[in-house]
Amino acid sequence: MNFNATLIGEMIAFAILIWFCVQFIWPHINKAIEERQIKIAEGLSAAERAHAELKAADTKVADEVRKARQQASEIIDKAQQQANGILDKARADAIVEINRLKAAAQDDIAAMAQQAREQLRERVGALAVQGASKIVQREVDASTHKALLDQLAAEV
Repeated sequence: MNFNATLIGEMIAFAILIWFCVQFIWPHINKAIEERQIKIAEGLSAAERAHAELKAADTKVADEVRKARQQASEIIDKAQQQANGILDKARADAIVEINRLKAAAQDDIAAMAQQAREQLRERVGALAVQGASKIVQREVDASTHKALLDQLAAEV
């Protein structure tokens, strides 16, 4: 066996193997690699889009939360203003009611005082008549007594 002929035969067989691989196997492998690269690129771009959408959603959520807090603050302020208005109205109504009750009580006091004065006049008149009758040792009749009291009340 010739060493050179074997080497040349092996080279020819290797060249045929390379040609066969390049013609029939390499295109399928290359196509699979390209498809895989496309899928990976699509996956990366989808991940980037999802990441961008997540950031946009986070921003939107933060804005919505801020708006909700602002609305809640406005609602609380309005409720506080309404509560203060109700308290002010209740105070004003209470003051009016107190003044009305005070005026009614003063009218009642004045009426009671007038009634007490009338009773006192009658009682003083009766005591004066009794004292005068003891002094004079006779009794004054009631009609004369009433006339004297009316005249005295008119003078006073």
